[in-house]
Amino acid sequence: MENIQELKDIVKRLRGPDGCPWDKEQTHHSICDCLIEEVSELLDTIDRMDMGHMKEELGDILLHVVFHAQMAEELGHFRLEDVIDGINEKLIRRHPHVFGNEKAFDTETVLKNWEKIKAQEKGKESEGRKSLFKEQPPKLPALLYARETHKYLLKNSINTDALLDREAISILKDGISEKTAGKMLYEIAAACHEVGIDPESTLRRYTSNFISEVDSSELVHKCSG
Repeated sequence: MENIQELKDIVKRLRGPDGCPWDKEQTHHSICDCLIEEVSELLDTIDRMDMGHMKEELGDILLHVVFHAQMAEELGHFRLEDVIDGINEKLIRRHPHVFGNEKAFDTETVLKNWEKIKAQEKGKESEGRKSLFKEQPPKLPALLYARETHKYLLKNSINTDALLDREAISILKDGISEKTAGKMLYEIAAACHEVGIDPESTLRRYTSNFISEVDSSELVHKCSG
């Protein structure tokens, strides 16, 4: 489509030598908070069924897709065309009742087949990769991601003394309330902003790294086994 190519050309120029200083400085990580805001704004238009603004917000989401693809292409990883090819192949693969010979006459069967195919795909991707943690949606907000990770640690009595400062957590727990917790979280967010740190992305990456450290710790495996 010509208008998609035009959008690609615009983003490429924004990122080019004579482009916009702000756009040239961005990385995959630096615009994560912007993407989260755009998705939230889109959800708001859907809740209100505001079609005019929904069209605008969908455009903003599309810009992020093209922007990330452009940055990936600059680094030699993949192009927008590869992204489109990937989703095209996935849709065909996961709808064998439409594009293949299988039959599905109701939504329940479709959903069961979808999950079955998805599980098979994920199984191949994760062969040889074991984790103590149950798989969580990667799109979880960072605070929820961190909380669910800690809940899993406690529920399964996984010993992380070598990696987690239990004393610091105990001190924070002493006398904490919803109001003081909110105040601390707000102050952390404000401090991060003032020094140029995206707290959402930072916490999400920290939690992911923490999970990797727990999985790779022989001490944890011995204690939990």
